[in-house]
Amino acid sequence: MRNPWDDWDHIVKLDPDKTLADGETFEDVCATGTDAIEIGGTTGMTEEKMARVVDACGKYDTPLYIEPSHAGAVVHSDYLDGYLIPVVFNAGDMTWMTGAHKEWVRLDDSIDWEMTTTEAYIVLNPESSVAEYTQANCDLEPDDVAAYAEVAEHMFGQEIVYIEYSGTLGDPETVKAAHDALDDATLFYGGGIGDYDTAYEMAEVSDTIIVGDLVHDEGVDAVEATVRGAKDAN
Repeated sequence: MRNPWDDWDHIVKLDPDKTLADGETFEDVCATGTDAIEIGGTTGMTEEKMARVVDACGKYDTPLYIEPSHAGAVVHSDYLDGYLIPVVFNAGDMTWMTGAHKEWVRLDDSIDWEMTTTEAYIVLNPESSVAEYTQANCDLEPDDVAAYAEVAEHMFGQEIVYIEYSGTLGDPETVKAAHDALDDATLFYGGGIGDYDTAYEMAEVSDTIIVGDLVHDEGVDAVEATVRGAKDAN
């Protein structure tokens, strides 16, 4: 059975703790041609903020997922197509391997497991909030990253491996090494994509690219350029 993300080239990740570019709306974001909207962030996440963005995007046809960083940021809504749950494979703090997930299960009686999928994160920008937050070991060579990807797929059964450079453009060789190590899992890439060329470059070495800061900082025209780059590369 195919997963929805098997056919995705591009995702927009909306941070509920940030605003959109001046004069733009969530309808504009959903109309960029992206394959899916993912809602989540590392810091400042609350259920109220998440619900506001879910409600704003849910009236449009673009597939809608949340990526909660902790149990207090989870919302349940008929608008959602699913829940994507980060598991940081190179985290130094084991909270981000199983601890936060245990707390969610303990506190939430409404989890729909049929709609819930974990993402095997490999965090590679040591200056990023997510690296600091999770105490990630980012000092990895391409073969280390490839090995993490293979472990994620074949030992832990992960359907999504997510290479996260968060705020800076990643090393294509490293991303390609992870991609080549996978058999069936989908490789997500996020970090530093800001235009057609960088979208094309990183889409060539991954399955699905993700833009986040771009939609908040530059707006939908810039996002549309990255959608074109991702589609042309694939």
